[in-house]
Amino acid sequence: MRRWFITIVLFALLFLAAGFGLGIAWSNRATPMPTATLTPTVTSTSTATRTSFPTPADTPTPTSSATATWTPTSNFTPTIAQTPSRTPTPTATPELRGHVLEQANCRYGPGAAYLYEWGLYPDNVVTVLGRNLDGSWVYVHPWYFVWNCWVNTSLLKLNGDVFSVQQRTTLLPLSDLYKPPTGAHANRSGSEVTISWNEVYMTEDDNRGYLIEAWLCQSGQQVVTAVNPWVPLAVLHDEAGCSQPSTARLFTAEKHGYSQGVPIPWPPAANATPTPSRQ
Repeated sequence: MRRWFITIVLFALLFLAAGFGLGIAWSNRATPMPTATLTPTVTSTSTATRTSFPTPADTPTPTSSATATWTPTSNFTPTIAQTPSRTPTPTATPELRGHVLEQANCRYGPGAAYLYEWGLYPDNVVTVLGRNLDGSWVYVHPWYFVWNCWVNTSLLKLNGDVFSVQQRTTLLPLSDLYKPPTGAHANRSGSEVTISWNEVYMTEDDNRGYLIEAWLCQSGQQVVTAVNPWVPLAVLHDEAGCSQPSTARLFTAEKHGYSQGVPIPWPPAANATPTPSRQ
């Protein structure tokens, strides 16, 4: 039994020795060199084809030829324009001005019947913008006042002729504080026309009566007349003999202005030609 044990031990030792030797031999082996892989290289050989370029000797020499000179012949004869004659410039009419001779009331219309607008005083300067039909009143712009108004021509010293300005009409200041008069009626007795209407109640402070503007026939001509009655009654002088019929209109007057005007039915003169009615 002991012999078998010893035998087994010996075999084991021999086995271990053989394995150790094989390990040493493996570690001492020669390291193999890497094998070089040859990659074929393709060399491209380009064969250039020479292109023949012309040498200076090959360049053709231009031949100089004579250049024809063209001389233009003008058949155009210029026409000299005549200098236009100077047209004379019309001379502007000098501005008509006036100096106030004495204190005056400048009003909303051409007559003492119209409401007062502004006061003018001696030596005030005004520019004349227009006139009424006969030139007795002029429409002016006071140099120190923003609004225009009417003043009696006799109260001004003008630097020219009053008829050098155009005839002019202006609008009245409108007020709706009071209604226009109603019931206007006119009766004729020869050349006298009596006008009446219903009274319009106004406060004492506002009351400025009434205004009648009439286009009347006097001495064969139509004249404009303005009156300022304080009661609802007025008498106007109107004759026969004019080509146009006489007319009139009535306003309520208060200190701020006038109501809308209402027409007054006007009786024709005894020998006046009746106005044909419009169809």
